[in-house]
Amino acid sequence: MMERCGCVLMLYTGSTGMMMIMMMPPGPPPTSYTTDGPWPQQTDHTMADDKASGVELSARTILKRAVELDNSRRFEESLTCYQEGVGLLMQVLKTVTDVTKKQKYRQKIEEYLARGEELKVFVKEEKEASKQHLQIHIEPNSTGHSYENLFGQYLNKFVTCVEVDDPYIRSHHQDQSSQQQQNQKIESIKKSLQAYGIQLLVNYSTTLHDREIRLDTGWVIKIGRGLDLYKSCDKFSIGFCDLELRPCHETTVDIFHQTTLKSNSKPN
Repeated sequence: MMERCGCVLMLYTGSTGMMMIMMMPPGPPPTSYTTDGPWPQQTDHTMADDKASGVELSARTILKRAVELDNSRRFEESLTCYQEGVGLLMQVLKTVTDVTKKQKYRQKIEEYLARGEELKVFVKEEKEASKQHLQIHIEPNSTGHSYENLFGQYLNKFVTCVEVDDPYIRSHHQDQSSQQQQNQKIESIKKSLQAYGIQLLVNYSTTLHDREIRLDTGWVIKIGRGLDLYKSCDKFSIGFCDLELRPCHETTVDIFHQTTLKSNSKPN
């Protein structure tokens, strides 16, 4: 799972709290598309008239905008630009007679089509999923509720930032070391994550109370007990390292999309 690059994990905890979890979004990061790749030079191809040259210029401009929107995580708008830009590039392709140049244009078209299709699926799935509010009730002493099982499906390759608010990560069974030792552990985790392109930022607050996890794709995960939903166990127990097998405290997990809150707040 540790293939994630360019991800930021921010954890907010109480002034005496302790960070005890690493969020590792699965999968590789989205490919970075650019219009600076192997484009055929405008002066190299045989265009019958200035109109064809104008179409290519428009295609470049629209696709450049698509990439900018993509990088800004405005995926729906980006998808529209990818579709329009590819349509124009296909028009240009019809006017090119040189085999080598045709291949270069096809390569560009396939590149943008692939990204467009990827965004199309993601946008559609997010729209459908965002209409739902998932609530999971965890029974006392039940197992099978690892973090991955609870919300791992939302940590897809479109996630680049995870914010965790949990002011009470300080139970005795979670960590029994001094504040200095805790800080040393956090620094070790930071360095370990940096090797995989993940930046960990830890902020302390004396007023924080609510507990939730926020993804920059819009998903919010609220756990009644926060991250401390697991019961303590002996270090030789099979549930010590595998949270899937560790008994849980009773709690409720709510998973919803931020757009749900926006739509519910609109006046009737």
